[in-house]
Amino acid sequence: MTWPDLTLTEWDDTRDTLHMWTQIVGKVRLALAPMVNHWWQVPLYVSARGLTTSLIPVADRGLELEFDFVDNALHVRTTDGGERRVALEPRTVASFYDATLAALADLGVHVTIMARPVEVELAVPFPQDFRSTYDADAARRFWLALVQIDRVMARFRARFIGKVSPVHFFWGAADLAVTRFSGRPAPLHPGGVPNCADWVQQLAYSHEVSSCGFWPGGSDEGSFYSYAYPAPAGFSDFPITTPGAYFDAALGEFLLPYRSVRTADDPDALLTDFFQQTYVAAAELAHWDRAALEA
Repeated sequence: MTWPDLTLTEWDDTRDTLHMWTQIVGKVRLALAPMVNHWWQVPLYVSARGLTTSLIPVADRGLELEFDFVDNALHVRTTDGGERRVALEPRTVASFYDATLAALADLGVHVTIMARPVEVELAVPFPQDFRSTYDADAARRFWLALVQIDRVMARFRARFIGKVSPVHFFWGAADLAVTRFSGRPAPLHPGGVPNCADWVQQLAYSHEVSSCGFWPGGSDEGSFYSYAYPAPAGFSDFPITTPGAYFDAALGEFLLPYRSVRTADDPDALLTDFFQQTYVAAAELAHWDRAALEA
């Protein structure tokens, strides 16, 4: 299968605009869905058309919002047959915010969200954010990359019989992630994430984890990452032999450029090797009960 190139025209600006759009939609799910451990009720999921909230309960109805990168529309649907569309086109973040809330109101869903982004250095309130670059082809390529990544991550997830998250898209940092848990509590997370309350991270990292995923940053086409919390002694020096992989001291994570995977003879094998080796680093150094946790 072909892994799409993510360096083509307008991707950087489109990425930033799309990030804000996913935050708006994600915050709708956050406002309406019941709380789940580690904030698992808030992410989006890769779908056959783009990214979806999945079904959200709204009184006696269900609601779904889906980014459709084939038809270039945000679909807002309810289980009583209601539907509205918000065009995915060059439009400001402010315009998308207004249109999305209006579409929900038209369907009788009245929701209040915190109208500014989180986990970014510059948190411009959505109604005041007038960036408008949107290249539909670039967004579609990003989604098609996520389709490939989701497939590999789902297979990697299936190897673990302990507590493990879904493969989900966290709109705070715009990363697709899957997280394994040792079963042990973790020390209180220090927080420090830009424009995000410390207690948010403390709930997310209440238990010891090894987490991996893809983030559209860190290199020209984005990067795969793997980290442990808390990072065990020796984690940064653990010998990882996956071609192209390295430890980024500033981030405290192992990284593997997307380009290294995309251009590999066997992208699936290379990426799986990276995820497996870095997980082993975390599990071995922190003395996880691997025999009880792995299939």
